[in-house]
Amino acid sequence: METVIIVTLLIITLAMIGVILIQRSEGGGLGIGGGSSSMGGLMTSRGTKDFLTRTTAILAALFMGLCLILTILATQQSRKNSLLTTLANEAEAPAVNSQAEIDSALNPNAKEKNKAVVAPAAGGADLQDAAPKDKSSAPAKAPVA
Repeated sequence: METVIIVTLLIITLAMIGVILIQRSEGGGLGIGGGSSSMGGLMTSRGTKDFLTRTTAILAALFMGLCLILTILATQQSRKNSLLTTLANEAEAPAVNSQAEIDSALNPNAKEKNKAVVAPAAGGADLQDAAPKDKSSAPAKAPVA
């Protein structure tokens, strides 16, 4: 519906521009339509002036009316998506309760970082295999005096 109104508004705008440019101005500026020969000699210069003035007024009224209709349609649509409605919907959303849910919401990759896989060492043995398994096989530390 808005598209039809916008196209109609565009046509009325172009017609109004054309009618205004045809009118003869007081100073003879852009008046395309000349003296008594305008409108093919069907009307006198006064009749032509009255006709163009009336046409301009009608087109201007239509232009303003369509602009008001478009404004009303736009405000009705913006009420559906208004900031207050959005904030009210967010306020009704359930709250996060536990610290674990907060942490997972803030950093979804936290669990993956804690479960890091140990890469094999350059010699092919795991780092865990390189660590001494028994405390007795570990070199003894000298006491510090």
